[in-house]
Amino acid sequence: MIKNIIFDVGNVLMDYDSEAYMIRLGFDADTRAAIQAAMFGNPLWNETDRGVMTDEELEEGFVKNAPSKYEDAVRLAYRRASETISLLPYAVDWVKSLKERGYHLYVLSNYSRKIYEETKDQMKFLPYIDYAVFSYQCRLIKPDPAIYRHLLNTCGLDPRETVFIDDRPENVAAAEGEGIHGIVFSSKEQAQNDLEKLLEK
Repeated sequence: MIKNIIFDVGNVLMDYDSEAYMIRLGFDADTRAAIQAAMFGNPLWNETDRGVMTDEELEEGFVKNAPSKYEDAVRLAYRRASETISLLPYAVDWVKSLKERGYHLYVLSNYSRKIYEETKDQMKFLPYIDYAVFSYQCRLIKPDPAIYRHLLNTCGLDPRETVFIDDRPENVAAAEGEGIHGIVFSSKEQAQNDLEKLLEK
């Protein structure tokens, strides 16, 4: 029987769209491609979520990844990167309804300290969450198995009674490797249907 539901945040409860963000900033196609390669699509971007490097170190790293003519654009894109994030319209009602049905709810998300501080007020679902782990807090990032064990051990959860919802298949696979039931999120309707089937068992 499922008692515990763990949510990822980005592209599950909060929208994340770096391309639309760069368009709103007025960047042309070449600039967007340069920023994508230097920052959002670069392995260094994952390190923002680990919480080890400072904001200054990360910014300088992104600048070094791009041709010098894009330096100002890269700096602007990084400093305002929290604008890539917005609350999805269904998130609060979905989380609240599961809480009202008696399920224990958790968050396990790769998230940087900077973006968390700048977007936490948008996370209107957090009052219904029993416990949240954001990667920068424990300096672990999905799909490292240790981050799943960290949440399980901290909250005393039985993985057989727990389901994890994430939009990245590799993150779900890692959770399943720890004995947690997994759902790969592609849409709210699909994930909710898959979840309800699991809850009925």
